[in-house]
Amino acid sequence: MSGVHPNSTSPPSHTSTAEHPAPPHQDSTASHPPPGKPDPTLTGSATGGDSDHAAAQRGLAAAGASPTAELASLTLRLKNSLRQFPDFPSPGILFEDIMPLFADAKLHDDLIRALSLHVSQNFDKPDVVVGLDARGFLFGPSLALRLGAGFAPVRKKGKLPGPCETAGYEKEYGSDFFQMQADAVKPGQKVLVVDDIIATGGSAQAAGSLVKKLGGTLLGYAFILELDFLKGRDKLDAPVYTLLSSQGK
Repeated sequence: MSGVHPNSTSPPSHTSTAEHPAPPHQDSTASHPPPGKPDPTLTGSATGGDSDHAAAQRGLAAAGASPTAELASLTLRLKNSLRQFPDFPSPGILFEDIMPLFADAKLHDDLIRALSLHVSQNFDKPDVVVGLDARGFLFGPSLALRLGAGFAPVRKKGKLPGPCETAGYEKEYGSDFFQMQADAVKPGQKVLVVDDIIATGGSAQAAGSLVKKLGGTLLGYAFILELDFLKGRDKLDAPVYTLLSSQGK
């Protein structure tokens, strides 16, 4: 799912697509530069050639920026590219849309670069990246390719063929089930679990339990956005990383 938070014209509340109650509205994570003012993440001449352009797109990596500085530059550019829709999926909700990150090839590359920078600095190299149904499929395979890892999907029950392991999790209006194919993770393989957003943490927790059932070593979780007021990370027993600003802050 994509992140959502309250419309400033409606009573304060932050929600996920499951419409959980939330804290007072804060500034959007997608504040764009004023008209006529250049994006601070882009530097150098607009006609400086492919090398200058690539350096800007990758957070000045070509100029010798440290990984930490490069990651900060990339995340700023990514946050500024998020798009918002008021009163969706219901009145009073301001829906923060991550789809622009995939509609533009350079932004997509920035996203994968940013995630891979964090993983390489903070985790052992994963053997497998596990993506959650369904938006974890949008960037999980690309991240796995960049990291030199395999990719395995976690899907809703009944969607995968062959022998599967199953784990249940609670949703706002009942329970649901995730499955992984029994050979998706080999015993001892190091695994990173990814999804677009962490809300209540139930689905991510189920994915982590499936990795362990298959004998994998769970390195941690990586998300694009987080509804931190729902305290979903408290349910997870491995390190949790959120790339962009939490909506509860």
